[in-house]
Amino acid sequence: MPKTQENSIIKIFFILSWSISVTTFLFSHPVCQEHDPGRGHPECPERLKVVLNALNRDLFKTLERRNAPKATLDQIARVHDRKHAEKVLSTIKEHGHGSLDGDTHFSPNSGEAALRAAGAVCAAVDAVMAGETQNAFCAVRPPGHHAERAAAMGFCLFNTVAIGAEHARKAHNLNRVAVVDFDVHHGNGTQAMFWNNEGLFLGSTHQSPLYPGSGYTTETGVSGNIVNAPLPPNAGSDEFREAMERIIFPDLNNFDPEFLFISAGFDAHTDDPLASLNFTDDDYHWATEQLCSVAAKRCDGRIVSTLEGGYNLEALAQSVAAHVKALMAS
Repeated sequence: MPKTQENSIIKIFFILSWSISVTTFLFSHPVCQEHDPGRGHPECPERLKVVLNALNRDLFKTLERRNAPKATLDQIARVHDRKHAEKVLSTIKEHGHGSLDGDTHFSPNSGEAALRAAGAVCAAVDAVMAGETQNAFCAVRPPGHHAERAAAMGFCLFNTVAIGAEHARKAHNLNRVAVVDFDVHHGNGTQAMFWNNEGLFLGSTHQSPLYPGSGYTTETGVSGNIVNAPLPPNAGSDEFREAMERIIFPDLNNFDPEFLFISAGFDAHTDDPLASLNFTDDDYHWATEQLCSVAAKRCDGRIVSTLEGGYNLEALAQSVAAHVKALMAS
């Protein structure tokens, strides 16, 4: 075989190998649909069902699907008080059905679901850092960004994105890890956990005033590492995109992350019943494209996204599809 032809074949082989290796991964687990907060609760098992149904369309056939492992207690304890985490898990095991606060209820499999949700994010980090994929989406529940160090709240048992961020830092020796959160509710738990650590960055757009009553522009963390861009009720695409372009993206670029997480809440959608913002599916596609562009420049495209809110089932499914489509195209 002529040398030039051999070199061409080798080049094609490496191009094909690279294209295979950067396929977006999808992490989930059936038990995440068995977390049941009770009849009429907005954070219902059907949320994950419609998300996975949307991602089963032919458009998403190249997603590599992986079962989420359980997070270890050591991984949980990087951000949560260990005794608190043990108490949450033992309470669920002992009582089966009950409440951890006025909004946060559990059923017999809720503890395992929470461990799988956190484990999904940690496993996604490992896959990205190993070069198996460039990015990943974790279709899991319960959500996590309201959970504080020693308190479950706002439908959230453990703070999955914070657990993932600290896993990236501790297990992979990264120094600067960022989270961008576009859920309609401010991620108070993530903010509290990042507040005193200049190696962690949180950029958040959210409706204000609204639950949980945090996320003001004056809340900036130990070194300006917390960046809040609150939006007033009835704000829509223009206000969201301006906030991201004028406030979030510049500070995210200045932080220069080595890894980027997305707290992907879709409850700012105009059809969502729990708030009053007016985002569209296209807004989520646009925001994801822009975040992928930042990641490509700053951290070799490394992104892990995890599901937070979104309570209109049709809007949730469409928004997740738009989000994952943009991840796959990056």
